[in-house]
Amino acid sequence: MNLNHVIALGDSIMKGIVTDPTQISEGTIKYMISDNSFVSRCADSMGKPINNLARFGCTIRKGLALLDRHLKEIQSGDAVVLEFGGNDCNFDWKAISDNPEGNHQPITSLQAFHNIYNRIIDRVLSLSAVPVLLSLPVIESRMFFRHVTQGLNSDNILHWLGGDVNHINNWHEQYNLEIFKIGAARRVPVIDITSIFLEKTHLDSYYCSDGMHPNEAGHRLIAEKIVHVMEREGLTLRA
Repeated sequence: MNLNHVIALGDSIMKGIVTDPTQISEGTIKYMISDNSFVSRCADSMGKPINNLARFGCTIRKGLALLDRHLKEIQSGDAVVLEFGGNDCNFDWKAISDNPEGNHQPITSLQAFHNIYNRIIDRVLSLSAVPVLLSLPVIESRMFFRHVTQGLNSDNILHWLGGDVNHINNWHEQYNLEIFKIGAARRVPVIDITSIFLEKTHLDSYYCSDGMHPNEAGHRLIAEKIVHVMEREGLTLRA
């Protein structure tokens, strides 16, 4: 299939956010946009620029609003690559720290995530463009736990997690599985960038210190997988 252009829509992982090693101090993390993000690497491999509309902290709800603002930029034959879920499944960790017995809900419920993702797909298809979904890289639970509990009551948060930090990634995986279910139900392609991390024995080598953003080595893995899938499926950009 020949595509006109590729448009990327998603959150900070799609944006290429990594930690800035020159700006890390005790208890703080500064972020920067990597010049070697998976989107940049894919653009280099294709020899064509990618219109990256991703935003730091973007949820699926914000993604729908972002898509609506940029509808005129999407044409028939464009590929719109979507990457959402990491922020949607997150929690208010301070609220949990303050009240570990409370009924805490994620930023976006799983049902709302499902409904809004389908609305985004509908918008893209209505323009005769091609929606492509990315699955989610896993969470490195131990690193993520250390990151989100800084300055908070980590014992309270661990209690709320049932005493197991791996529950963080288990919860995250529910949203990831929903992406595959949506893709199957809508017959929309899903590129699996989850398995490339699951097969690694030293997962921390591919993540920034916050345990949720892949570092440049992680971005390289993602780019290699996407380029491989595009080549396998015969997806090319028109000259």
